[in-house]
Formats: sequence, structure tokens, C-alpha cells
Amino acid sequence: MFKESLQQILMDLKNNEKYKEQIVHWKEMEAVEARTAPFPLSMNEKLVQALQRRGIGEMYTHQESAFSAAQKGENVVAVTPTASGKTLCYNLPVLQKITENEESRALYIFPTKALAQDQMSELNELIDEMGIPVRCNTYDGDTSPTIRQAVRKAGHIVITNPDMLHSAILPHHTKWISFFENLQYVVIDELHTYRGVFGSHVANVIRRLKRIAAYYGANPQFICTSATIANPKELAEQLTNLPMRLIQNNGAPRGKKHFIFYNPPVVNKPLNIRKSATVEINDLAKRFLSNDIQTIVFARSRVRVEIILSHLQQMIKRNFGPDAIRGYRGGYLPKQRREIERGLRNGEIKGVVSTNALELGVDIGQLQVCLLTGYPGTIASVWQQAGRAGRRQNESAVIMVAGSSPLDQYIVGNPGAFFDRTPESARINPDNLIILIDHLKCAAYELPFKKGELLDGVDVEELLEYLAENHVLHQRVDKWYWMNEAFPAHGISLRSASQENVVIIDQSDVTNHIVIGEMDRFSAMTLLHDEAIYLHQGIQYQVEYLDWEERKAFVREVSVEYFTDANLAVKLKVLEVDEKVQLPKAELYYGDVMVNAKATIFKKIRMSTFENIGSGPIHLPEEELHSNAMWFSFPSALIERYGHSLEAGLVGLAQVLGSVSPVFAMCDRNDIHVVPQIKAEHSELPTVFIYDSYPGGIGLAKTIYNQADTVLKHAKSHITSCPCKNGCPACVGVPSDGNQTNTKQLVIQLIHQLIARTSNDEMSIQERLYE
Repeated sequence: MFKESLQQILMDLKNNEKYKEQIVHWKEMEAVEARTAPFPLSMNEKLVQALQRRGIGEMYTHQESAFSAAQKGENVVAVTPTASGKTLCYNLPVLQKITENEESRALYIFPTKALAQDQMSELNELIDEMGIPVRCNTYDGDTSPTIRQAVRKAGHIVITNPDMLHSAILPHHTKWISFFENLQYVVIDELHTYRGVFGSHVANVIRRLKRIAAYYGANPQFICTSATIANPKELAEQLTNLPMRLIQNNGAPRGKKHFIFYNPPVVNKPLNIRKSATVEINDLAKRFLSNDIQTIVFARSRVRVEIILSHLQQMIKRNFGPDAIRGYRGGYLPKQRREIERGLRNGEIKGVVSTNALELGVDIGQLQVCLLTGYPGTIASVWQQAGRAGRRQNESAVIMVAGSSPLDQYIVGNPGAFFDRTPESARINPDNLIILIDHLKCAAYELPFKKGELLDGVDVEELLEYLAENHVLHQRVDKWYWMNEAFPAHGISLRSASQENVVIIDQSDVTNHIVIGEMDRFSAMTLLHDEAIYLHQGIQYQVEYLDWEERKAFVREVSVEYFTDANLAVKLKVLEVDEKVQLPKAELYYGDVMVNAKATIFKKIRMSTFENIGSGPIHLPEEELHSNAMWFSFPSALIERYGHSLEAGLVGLAQVLGSVSPVFAMCDRNDIHVVPQIKAEHSELPTVFIYDSYPGGIGLAKTIYNQADTVLKHAKSHITSCPCKNGCPACVGVPSDGNQTNTKQLVIQLIHQLIARTSNDEMSIQERLYE
């Protein structure tokens, strides 16, 4: 049977009339040659020979730079694309140090267990080639008690994750005395994943780690590696509170890459709803796979992974058999994952359908095609996933198939917003009061605080006194002690800013109810109400009962073709204005707000078409949230000018800002909320608020405030490029009075109010901010 090559298929996609409307952008990225440097003379001979036996004759330039900087005692952050050999940036300095001093210890922190296991295998292979007795082990929830003891006593390299460091290692540091006394290096891999609430927590875990290390007389060097983000040095310095040497002289080679934006055909013109991205992905994947072209498909949830996987296995089982196409996601056993990774590397497995579990640096060899089911949420994630195809010299293709969501449509409709921008900045706020106090409790449990002692440079005496007044700590003479029998780390999740979380209990198995997660109360109102469809690592659950008093949500696994979306009635009160910019025809503010919210009703929305197929009431009390916000205030004259239509215009502006802002804040759509008010409580003016949906705020609204001009221009570009006439779900929403109001045009006029410039005043919002 004749098989097409990758080049032939790409040529057909480019020239075939069938795809003319669907392929909205095609970018060709030319191949790049490797840039190398010889092994440094200071590198141990056994280490050099081990690398040579593994086929490495020279180092890439970024690997050599990282090694040299580490040798000089500098803290390093190395930033290069996927599959560029970042692992050696930290493995070589660590192994070099152990050859110089066998008592030396290193701590590796990875965001996931799967990545930790993969890196341990690779590191142990290198150690075996060296022929020296270096003990390297993972220390996580799967590590058996007997191995744990050996790791604590004699492990040279301990590989763990932030949650384990927070709840199992630091609280029990007295069992790790020899490890902490000799701690030379701390490695933080996949730095870009530590952003928002999670990153803010991890920064405080690092503060505690440095405090414990200092107690035992150690002052470790930090080596961080990251995928491409806009502010790697800033993020690494915020996370570690140390000066960092940035290394980004990537020397790894890259084959030619075709990057294609594919928009499915419209199936409902009035609502601008498109054919399902999943169906299009199946057809594209089938074509590549049936021509024996190794392909990875990324889907956003476990459910999508399983749906696409079953379709593809049915489609091509005659050619290869079902085992040639495999799924890869959270929930698979480690043994299964290792088997799939091995099959991809040796070519036995032709295709894999994965959640973002394979986005991080697990080695899966050289695939030729990467298909993305929708925009994964950040530019950094797209490049991570795209990096899975065409590793080294192969020609490869990346095709992103857009869904009908506003964010997907914005990205494919504005390729310049993707290709011409650096990936997002990652933002954290380690001094968020709620998060800092939680870790202060943990730190006090680990070691008493002395009067005048700083927590990694932060003056915390006032907070210690507050905790003592509330009988959480006990002050005796000039020290503060933990005074509770329970130890605090177990009650503090690194994934949430709030302590009073709702625990999610899976009762699918009647005989074995298990806790599968937790969620802050504010989010639980709209995501865990009775009858809500809750997604946990991609699996669908229906909430059978939310016990609000006891903070427990009881869920059962289901498989349905809809999701739920709850309406939140929000009252928003401005507490304090921190910054203000006077615009020619409006005002821009940033400050503290109090949000009172009550969930009212929920809608059931079909996944494939986004149509409303049912609704129901929500019976929950009002909740209160103190957060940060930025807001636009319009003059009151607009109320008279537009009358009742103004409300539809503000709602439409809120929708488009809610779609575009996450791209600039590098956050999930649910991390921010956008609230329009026809008459704001504090000013009686038409206002649109954007606030952080976490207690105390984590800096997302400030990021959007600082880029307001850019966000608004992209919002306008998104609306004008949408093919609908009066407004649709993909841009500003459907007009509440059917198609009588041209909401689309009204929202554009409101944006003009915000970015308008007078002839005498040519300053942009950004220029006004920094006047």
C-alpha cells in the first residue's frame, strides 16, 4: 500500500481547496545548526568518559555556560526550548561536586512525580556509566518506608516535588540532619510551572528550606531550568530570593518546523459555532498515523484523551493493531507510563494521545507531528507541547486545531498575538498575607522564631505577634513556639490560597470513599454546587451533594456530553485606590476590593456546540472575598447616550476582556473574574472590574493594569476579526434581545473610549502609567 511522506501530506494541506478556509495561518521555521563547546578542563575525567560513551562528544553552548557558572559558585537559571538538553545543566555540576566531595548532597525539585521518575532513570544511567557509587532516589508518596530511611541517611541526590518537601521533609528535618548539613545544590526544574498561587506557596517553601539549611550550616547553590517565559530571571530571583545568572544561549539543533493554525468550519453561522475540534483532530491524526508518521495528540482533559484515543484505535487498528496508539494521562500506573515512554522512543508505538502530562520534559524520543486540541491556555504551554515534535534534526509539523471558545478563536484569529509576542511573564506574590501566614506557622513548627529573626529577608515580627495573640504560637522570653499538637503543613495545600477549603470526596465506589482534591470556598460556589459537573484531572464527576457547613462535596464519576456554568451575582466594593491613570475619555484604577458573591443558577452547556440544554437553582449562602482589582470607569454621560443598551455593551466588554486577559496574565480563565456594573457602588459610574479570584490577590490584576493598552487593542482586534454580525459566543456574547442590538459595534465604541487619544495628547495608557 502506498504511503505518503510528511512532506507530501503538508503539500496537500497547503494546496488542497478543501482546507483553504480552515488553515488560517502557516509559519515555517527553518532548521538551526547545533552550537557546541568542548568539555571544560575542570570536568572530572570519569564524567567526560561517561558522556562520550553516551555519544556526547561536546557540550551545547548553554550546557557549558551553566557548568562554568555553577563552578564559580553562581546561582543559575537556564532557559532554552524543549528537548535542548537542559538536564545536563544541573546534572553535570551536581555529579562534578560529588566526585570532588563524596559527602556532598543535592535536592532536585520537580513539579510532577512522572517527571521525577523519568529524570531519575536518566541520571542513574549516567551514574552507571561513570562507575562511581552515587546514590540517587526519589522521595515521594510512592517511596516505601524502608527506602525512605536509606534515602534520608545516605542519599547523595534526593528527587522530590514541592508538596513532599512542604509536608514530609521540612517538618521532619531532624531525620535529615546529615543531608541538610552537606546540602550543596538545590535544583528547581520546569521553573515556569511555579506561577500564581502555586508559585507563591513554593516561594515560601523555599524560604523555609533555606532557613533549615542555614540552621545546619549549609548555604546551597540554586540551579533552575525553565521553558521559555518572558521573565525567567525575575521569577527565579523571586522564588529563591537570590541573585541569578541567566543563561539563554541555546546551542541545541532544531529541524525545520511547520506551525499551522487550523480553524474548523462554521456549522452555525448566526452563533458562529464551529465543527468540533475533536472531530477534526481525529481526521488529521488518522491521516498521519495511517501513513506511519509518529504523532502526538494533546487534549485538555482525561475525558477528551479517552474519546480521541478510542476513535483513533477504531480507525487504524487494521493497519497496526490497537496497541500502536496509546493514551497517556494522570491516573495511569507508573509501570504503564514507563512502558509507553519506551514504546515511543523505540518506535513500537506510532501515536500517543496525552493530557499536558507529556508537556513537561519526559523523554519520548523524536516524534514528527504534534496536534493540539485547542489552545492550552498559555503561549508557554503551546511551545512546550510543540517542542514534542521534531526533536533534533527531523522536519516536523505542529497543528493547533481551535475550539469554539472565545480564547481559542482569539488566538487563531490573531496569529501575531502568538508569534510576535514573547511567552507570558509568570507572576507570583510570596508576600500574599494568607499564604505567608500559613508558611509562618509551618516554619515556627520546624524551628522556633527568635526575636528579630527574618524569614529569608522578610520582617515577620508583627505577624508572629498576631499569631501569638490568637494562641497559634506561644511567646516565651524572646522566642515564638508552635503550641499545637497537630502539625500545620498537613492542613495547608500548595494549590490554594485559602485555608478553609472544600474537600472533594469521590463515592463512585460505595465501599471505598476517597478524597480526590480540595477547592477554595469561593470557587466551590460555582464549581461544586449540587448537580455541577466537576472535572478532576480530566475525569468528569457529578456533584451529588455539597455539605457547605462541613466543607465537603460528595461526587460520583459520570460520562456526559455537557459541562455546567454557574451564574454569580456579585457586589463589588472598592476599599482603597492604590493607583490611578486619567485617560482622555475614561479612568483606569488599581486597588483593593471587597467582593460579595452569591451563586444563583447554573446552566448545562453541550460540549460540542456550547448550546444551553438545561438549568437549575443553586442554594448557597453569600461569600466574601478581599482581593486586588483593576477597573475602567466610564463617564456618566454614556448612560444617557446608550440607554438600556449600555448594560449589554458592558457585559460584552467584560466577556471579551475575560477571554483576552488570561493570555497576558499567564493564568487560567478561572484565576480572574470580570464584572461589569452599570452604576458602580463607589462612584455611580459605568465600570468594568477585573479582579484576582484568590484571597489577598496574587498580582494578576496588576499585570493586566500594567498592560491595559495592549490588552484593549487585542480585545478590539479579536472582535473586529470575528465574522459574526452583531455579536456571538466567540467574541462579545449573544445580544440579550436576540439580534436587535449590535453589541459588537457597541463594545468597539466602548474600547475606543478607553484607548482614544486627543490631538494634544498622544500618550498611551502605558506611557501614562510611567509618567
